[in-house]
Amino acid sequence: MIVLPAEIRAAILERARDGDPKEICGVLGGAYDPDGRSRVASQYPARNVADDPRTRYEIDPEQQLRLFDRLEDRSESIVGFYHSHPRGPARPSATDAANAAWPDRSYVIVSLEPLEIGSWRWRTGSDGADAPGDRFEREQVVVE
Repeated sequence: MIVLPAEIRAAILERARDGDPKEICGVLGGAYDPDGRSRVASQYPARNVADDPRTRYEIDPEQQLRLFDRLEDRSESIVGFYHSHPRGPARPSATDAANAAWPDRSYVIVSLEPLEIGSWRWRTGSDGADAPGDRFEREQVVVE
C-alpha cells in the first residue's frame, strides 16, 4: 500500500497534464516500508531525458543523484518513482518492467486517457535482479 497525500496527487496530475504529450517523471520521498505501507511526504519533479519522451521516461542521472542527496538531507527515504502514460493505461509497460531497478519501491503511473493513478511495487526473483521471477505487483493507493 502507498499513502499519497491529496496535494501531492494533485501536483503530479497537474504536471502530467502540463507535460502532455510527453511523459513526465519524478521521485517520491517519505517513509518507506518494503512490505507494507509506504507514506509519501514529498515529490520531486525530474527532467525526462529519454530519446523518445512521448513513449518513454528516463530521469536525468545527475539530477537523480541531486534529488537523492536532497532526500537524505531531509531525512526522507526513497519511496519510489512516478511517471505518466499520456496515451496509455496506468499500469507498467514492458519497457517499464525492463527498466525497473529499485526492488520493493513503488512505481506510480498516471494515465491521462482515462484519468487514473495506479501504483505498482517492483519485486525481484529469489536470485536477485534480472531473475525470472522479477515482476510488478499492484498495490493499493490511499489518497489522504
